[in-house]
Amino acid sequence: MIFSPSTSRPHTARNVSALYVIFTLFLALLLNLLPGTSGNVYWRPDFVLLVILYWSIYLPRMSMMGLAWAMGLFMDLAHGVLLGQHAFAYTLAAYVAARYHRRILFFPSWQQALYIFVLLLGVQTVILALRLITLGVFPGWGYFVQSLSGALLWPLLTPILQSTLRFRRGRDKFPSSQK
Repeated sequence: MIFSPSTSRPHTARNVSALYVIFTLFLALLLNLLPGTSGNVYWRPDFVLLVILYWSIYLPRMSMMGLAWAMGLFMDLAHGVLLGQHAFAYTLAAYVAARYHRRILFFPSWQQALYIFVLLLGVQTVILALRLITLGVFPGWGYFVQSLSGALLWPLLTPILQSTLRFRRGRDKFPSSQK
């Protein structure tokens, strides 16, 4: 291999509680369920999928596929669509992200956004294929703009979630230092 990953920066999150992961997924679910006008629905990224991808990449040893399935079912219920289409697509994305997490972490976050764009586009293609099979209605090419907005948001989302982890580590590191 010509390039080797840098060991100077932490690539994976450690000592993260499952409750914190569930809390971030719950916040992402709330962001997805915010009401919006019909004009900005295509521009709004899938926050739940972005957080699932983040934890699948930065915490690959914690199996995110079960949580991805559950969050997908919540999204199916919230959107009133065929039960299981988001669940299947989210689980597939969590598997691919966890499988290639070392390759994705090799790059800085703005280059990771290209991988994330491909994953988001793949998820949208799977959901679109399932919708075309069941409903037979194509929503238009604007449907895929959501992948672009999610990929553009990735370099901003990564430092936000990493900074909260650093804050939590700093707080948990010396619990008895204050008297």
